[in-house]
Amino acid sequence: MKTNSLVDLHCHILPGIDDGSPDVATSLELAQQAVNDGIGYILATPHHLDRHYVNHAADVQQAVKAFQVQLDRQHIPLTVFAGQEVHLNGDLMVHLDDLLGIDTSSNYLLLELPHETVPSYLKEVIFQLACEGITPVIAHPERNAQLLATPEKLYELVKQGGLAQVIATSLVGTFGERVQRMAVELVKSGLVQVVASDAHSLPNRQFAMTAAYDVLAKLDATYPVVFQANARRLLNGEPLEKPLIRKPHKWHRFWRF
Repeated sequence: MKTNSLVDLHCHILPGIDDGSPDVATSLELAQQAVNDGIGYILATPHHLDRHYVNHAADVQQAVKAFQVQLDRQHIPLTVFAGQEVHLNGDLMVHLDDLLGIDTSSNYLLLELPHETVPSYLKEVIFQLACEGITPVIAHPERNAQLLATPEKLYELVKQGGLAQVIATSLVGTFGERVQRMAVELVKSGLVQVVASDAHSLPNRQFAMTAAYDVLAKLDATYPVVFQANARRLLNGEPLEKPLIRKPHKWHRFWRF
């Protein structure tokens, strides 16, 4: 895991464009932390279309080019690609031309849900995206309050054709036992297909990718290989070999609000 082979498909590393990194110096520090954690490739995913940030596709692409120059000058062995963490809203399809996919062909799109709810129109958005040949990858479902309370909703979304991405710090317990149990259960249920960092320059928002892969290995020795392959396939726009999925178990003792 220390050979810089890991692919991180969710990271707020670009300087000064969202809540991830305030400046170039901090972004370079994050880059070195990523390399130290075994990461060689990062999809930069600044927030887009949420209540606070709009990061147009062309602006993100330019920011990535400029940051890669800084990385090369500092001899940091990290390759960065342009992406977005696109916030779900009812007008999403209107902005389709301004959305960056996980891959250059936009076969996959990193989609962020509101933190508290799963909007009723999400299924319709997934259908509309599918009609455009786009598969949404739902970011950190284990941290969505409604999915914590009713995790079977994610089963229905994945059954419809969506994918999901668990966050490394959730798997290792940074966000507490309830979120960690949810993250593990979603892995075991086949409802998340890839692990990413969602790293920010904020407390408790580190990379933790190697530690997360250690957790996956303890759950099942095949998980690290599958999850690493899935990350590369998503970045390259290739189809995934989806596992069998089942409805996740729910422990009221830990998931009650």
